[in-house]
Amino acid sequence: MPNAQAIKAFLVEEFLPDVPAARLDDHYDLLENGVIDSLGLLKVIAWLEDRYGINTDEVDLAPESFRSVAAIEEFAAAASGTTAEAA
Repeated sequence: MPNAQAIKAFLVEEFLPDVPAARLDDHYDLLENGVIDSLGLLKVIAWLEDRYGINTDEVDLAPESFRSVAAIEEFAAAASGTTAEAA
């Protein structure tokens, strides 16, 4: 999962500065555990638009797509027209 490291680095920098990126589990529920709130979700979406060239006007922005690092990676791969392995 090549994009997982970039996603983790962003999340740690923005939302979890006291947690090493390596300790953030790919399936840790970011929404349920209060790491990302509604304002944070907008920040994540803006980062994905910039980083992966995703046009969010053309994709479904369901909260489940941002629940974990794995979900964000899957969303980014699908929205940018790549696969997680190829990205």
